[in-house]
Amino acid sequence: MKQGFIKVGAATPKITVADCRANTQEIKRLMNEMKKEHVKVMVFPELCITGYTCQDLFLQRRLLDSAWESLLELTAYTEEVDALVFVGLPMRHNGRLYNVAAVLNRGSILGFVPKTHLPNYNEFYEQRHFTAGTDDFDYHKVGEEEIPFGTCLMFACEDIPEFTVAAEICEDLWVPDPPSVSHAQAGAHIIVNLSASDEMVGKDSYRRSLVSGQSARLIGGYVYATAGEGESSQDLVFGGQNMIAENGVTLAEGKRFRNSVIYGEIDVQRLADERRRISTYPPADSSGYEVIPFETEIEETKLTRIFDPNPFVPSVKEERDMRCEEILNIQAMGLKKRLEHVHSSKATVGLSGGLDSTLALLVIARTFDIMGAPRNQIHCITMPCFGTTDRTYQNACKLSQCLGAKLSEVNIKEAVSIHFRDIGHDPEVHDVTYENSQARERTQILMDMANQEGAILVGTGDLSELALGWATYNGDHMSMYGVNASVPKTLVRHLVRYYADTCGDARLQEVLLDILDTPVSPELLPPENGQIAQKTEDLVGPYELHDFYLYYMLRAGFEPKKIYRIACRTFEGRYDKATILNWLKTFYRRFFAQQFKRSCLPDGPKVGSVALSPRGDLRMPSDASAAIWMEELEEIR
Repeated sequence: MKQGFIKVGAATPKITVADCRANTQEIKRLMNEMKKEHVKVMVFPELCITGYTCQDLFLQRRLLDSAWESLLELTAYTEEVDALVFVGLPMRHNGRLYNVAAVLNRGSILGFVPKTHLPNYNEFYEQRHFTAGTDDFDYHKVGEEEIPFGTCLMFACEDIPEFTVAAEICEDLWVPDPPSVSHAQAGAHIIVNLSASDEMVGKDSYRRSLVSGQSARLIGGYVYATAGEGESSQDLVFGGQNMIAENGVTLAEGKRFRNSVIYGEIDVQRLADERRRISTYPPADSSGYEVIPFETEIEETKLTRIFDPNPFVPSVKEERDMRCEEILNIQAMGLKKRLEHVHSSKATVGLSGGLDSTLALLVIARTFDIMGAPRNQIHCITMPCFGTTDRTYQNACKLSQCLGAKLSEVNIKEAVSIHFRDIGHDPEVHDVTYENSQARERTQILMDMANQEGAILVGTGDLSELALGWATYNGDHMSMYGVNASVPKTLVRHLVRYYADTCGDARLQEVLLDILDTPVSPELLPPENGQIAQKTEDLVGPYELHDFYLYYMLRAGFEPKKIYRIACRTFEGRYDKATILNWLKTFYRRFFAQQFKRSCLPDGPKVGSVALSPRGDLRMPSDASAAIWMEELEEIR
């Protein structure tokens, strides 16, 4: 909970219509079930104490008296329940009847939130029985206590400042300006909705989009509990489609037509950080709201939510293919604009036979097709040296041929050897000078040959390499336009695979599949028995871990301990905790140390929510210290 994870639950009791005593026992049973899971926010459906479908029985004093007695019984029952509990009931107040959410905590009633928007169309006729809630604030006397009554109530945990909750009821969500908008602007990070939404064909998908969309719009958590089996089926059926969403992502959803309890962990710290990051999100202003404190024990939240091990890559193939097509088009349109601006219809690219240069060439080919320019004006240059293997060399040659591009070979062994002699470097010493001399020689050739033809040199480096600084400064780090600059390595692989699957050319597909099967390497050290000797992931760590770290550090703003925690859960069984921690330390160390390379990046298109351009998403000093982040990592045992 100190890291912001709040366990929430949405429960659908099996209602006995108009039998408040039976319903109270059922609510208690579900409270106990959620208590075992250490739920801190428990949400029950609209009018769950009586049942939503009581119709004109809501005009009966006996039903209203029984509902109130049941509320007092439930209130006393929560004395041993460490949670904020929301239950629905019909309630008399100032001579009117309201459809309210009663808010309970540790044996006390904290407030009553009346429903604002009463539907009176189609199958609904709530205005026959109830009065709509307003912004006017009031109190309702319970025994000797004055309990807040009104739509503008917000419940705030005293020990966790981001743990703030407000409520709306069913139809409130379906109107153009839901109360939850004001609640969020007042500072509520979690919205609960007590609902009784009947089923119709297709309504479930619309309901799902409402809940998910509202959580995204508010940058908030949304807990939706709705009525299910047990409500009267005289004219309607209720399906119990409970949902928990966070900032546009559905964390949990109940199976329809089966009463259930669903659980999720809402990250209120991330929501607060995201609201602060979005400059157009208004600052919290709780004026006009009654902010009611509540207490809860701070304890370990057992995580059940799933963190995608590949946050940059959609897990569903159809969505992934659509994303790949979109990204390729963004890259191509960015390059097209640059070529048109410099009045050039020629492009040069260094082709190594590796993944990044392959993707760059595929993007260039698509760009030329869009422009209607012949592909033979794409100039691929392969520059074998000490570490080049026959496999990557052959793949580079075959790839350019399949795409109809011009291919030149410039062997740089002699030039680099002369350079070693000029600077007095022993070629048997395979240090950083040995490696970087080759990368800079290649960049010099590419720049000069591009100048010869009036072409633009297209860069190949990707987002993951930029994050780790896995590039030679003023070597492969530099180009005239970097099409892969915001594409992470885990996504590069899927983009190439997508092209292979959709190209319709068996020979091209064969080459692309072999490139995908080749270990990632800069090939700057001599091969061993003809095989690649220098494997990037053996040196800097698995890219799937680094991309995971990068996403949650930059996109979510998580601190090192929080990233470590969710990484251990996500990659359990694939990497042990020591390995995860080791590469997390490497990530932070390199990310800070290598900012100077990112500070002078060439232009390139942004394609996703994480980018490192110094002109766009990341304004970071090159000489910032990583000390406090590394200190936190050293505390992990």
